[in-house]
Amino acid sequence: MSNDKLSRRRFINKSGVIAAGSLVVPAFASMGASFQPQAKLKVALIGTGIRGNSFWGKRVAENYKKEVEFVGLCDRNEGRAKFATKYIGVNCPTFTDFDQMMQTVKPDMLMVTTMDSTHHEYIIKGLGYGVNVLTEKPMTTDEVKCQAILDAERKSGKKVIVGFNYRYGTLFTAIKEQLVSNKIGDITSVDFHWYLNTYHGASYFRRWHGERDKGGTLLVHKSTHHFDLLNWFLDSDPVEVFAYGSLEHYGSNNKFRGEKCRNCAYTDKCKFYWDITKDKTAMDLYVANEKYDGYIRDNCLWRDEIDIYDKMAVQIKYANNVSVSYSLTTYSPYEGLRIAFNGMNGRIDSWEDIPWRKQEKINQAELHAKEMNQSGKKQAEKYDEIMVMKNFQDYELVKVLHSGSGHGGGDSRLQDKIFKTPDMADPLKHAAGTRDGAFSILIGIAARKSIEEKRPVKIEELTDLVPMAKRPV
Repeated sequence: MSNDKLSRRRFINKSGVIAAGSLVVPAFASMGASFQPQAKLKVALIGTGIRGNSFWGKRVAENYKKEVEFVGLCDRNEGRAKFATKYIGVNCPTFTDFDQMMQTVKPDMLMVTTMDSTHHEYIIKGLGYGVNVLTEKPMTTDEVKCQAILDAERKSGKKVIVGFNYRYGTLFTAIKEQLVSNKIGDITSVDFHWYLNTYHGASYFRRWHGERDKGGTLLVHKSTHHFDLLNWFLDSDPVEVFAYGSLEHYGSNNKFRGEKCRNCAYTDKCKFYWDITKDKTAMDLYVANEKYDGYIRDNCLWRDEIDIYDKMAVQIKYANNVSVSYSLTTYSPYEGLRIAFNGMNGRIDSWEDIPWRKQEKINQAELHAKEMNQSGKKQAEKYDEIMVMKNFQDYELVKVLHSGSGHGGGDSRLQDKIFKTPDMADPLKHAAGTRDGAFSILIGIAARKSIEEKRPVKIEELTDLVPMAKRPV
């Protein structure tokens, strides 16, 4: 078959657009009635950086006015905390002392969006105050802190939610539906590759994330999303990890470096120069408040203090005998992903934002429009793709309606589930608690340890969690 015919057939044969997420229903039934009080849920937020202010602050305040009331904001930087009230649009007290906030405002829920390495401190304290806790991913950054969170949750009788929004995206939900339907039989292996571009990837190295004692490396901070998806897709727990990683692009690898972009002598020759003065929010949130704690948002990404990896490759063995090959690149010319599942009876491939795939979709849409004598280009471009191929049979292209909202619609679905309708059914098990949060970071922690110690690392070495071939409900 010629390439032209193959491309045409791939587009029109057996394809149908589905509304991914038809089985996504907002739910946290296991979290108990305290997540659905008669009055508004009283929420306190610790950590008023951009993630706390925007995703868990402004977005929640605007979209869940009937369900949520912000009663306190806390940050070690008093300037950022005060800015947060205006940015989020709430009228509540601000604090620099966490215990004072908790004792004063007595919230129903604590949201933790501080630096990754301090998540455990506030999660454990929040549980100690007798409230449920919602934490930004990653849950924490090492195995000791992870075990401490698990112990604290068991002791408290309260629950911890981990904010895994990727699970709720339309594409990832559709992939999960394909796997649940068992179209390609038992899964034997997975190929998963994630590409960060030279803007997004570089941004991690400007920030505190570039230092491992603060973010645990990107194998924990960023890859926790991807490892959680794998655990959820495979419905199994990881048992062993082997990894390679190095710092070859950012940090001290460059010939020149400055203090920060604002006063750098190399702005004319550095392709990664970022003019923070053109970002009003960054100026108001970070630059205006440097005087309180000295945090620099536009740090040089060539600074010597950077000690994380910018190139990572990980092999993961699961309790159900599935093997995974994963990689993360932080300086790609484009941002996207590729994932493939090999099964006993076939294969499932999917991708997102791969340039030549996007161009092919446009070209095929034009061809199809001409053949059908209708203009469908704009509509046809707004979908993601899943290729399902059974052994000894033809392939099927599943088109997934693309959501224009954050993370493929995952942001809204996650927050709906937490704040609006927590008790609805959850057939695909989107809900994520400490066990999910733990196993996602434990892969990254094991990978980091494997790189440092040059050996395979068993997950059971790290905490008292026992990996299971099929995850418990």
